[in-house]
Amino acid sequence: MILKREDISQLEQRYRTAFVNSLAGFRQAVLVGTKSSDGKSNLAIFNSLIHLGANPALFGLMSRPDTVQRDTLQNILDTKEYTLNYIQASLYKKAHQTSARYDKGVSEFEKVGFQEKYEPLCYAPFVDEAIVKIAMKYEQSIPITLNGTVLIIGSVMQVEIDASLVGLDGYVALSVAEVLISQGLDAYFVPKPIGRLPYAKPTIE
Repeated sequence: MILKREDISQLEQRYRTAFVNSLAGFRQAVLVGTKSSDGKSNLAIFNSLIHLGANPALFGLMSRPDTVQRDTLQNILDTKEYTLNYIQASLYKKAHQTSARYDKGVSEFEKVGFQEKYEPLCYAPFVDEAIVKIAMKYEQSIPITLNGTVLIIGSVMQVEIDASLVGLDGYVALSVAEVLISQGLDAYFVPKPIGRLPYAKPTIE
């Protein structure tokens, strides 16, 4: 099957959304914890986390167009703080349910059944059940004018992780903890490693 740009644009809307989204492949499923300026907690699943740099440690997160209510985006812009939470694959149903469009002010933590956890360093809530908890500080947002999405750029303020998952070389073995990964809008997987390789250098013929 070969699909050109015009073919893709003519696909039925829901089919096109599922096709293009899942075509991007496997991605980290992350629960983003935020809190509104008036104290209402919020939790939403994202699969668009991007590594942007290690010094300083920066992550990017894509937010869909704010043509409808986007509590996560608004809370980040208002409070400048948020959390990234990686959970075990066994909790995928709860995680997926956070994508439901609850009314403004309704806490997904309460509706879905995740426990809020707070640290002095961060205003936003963590997911207590998370294997990895990362406190983020909002740095800037870049609007993508092509489709109305927004790239949120944040710096890492704190990482909470079991030391047994971090190797002597700094490698974080997320697969050991069966951290949830996703594909498309509604498919979830358990990561399975096939090996690590040394730094690649040109071979000598």
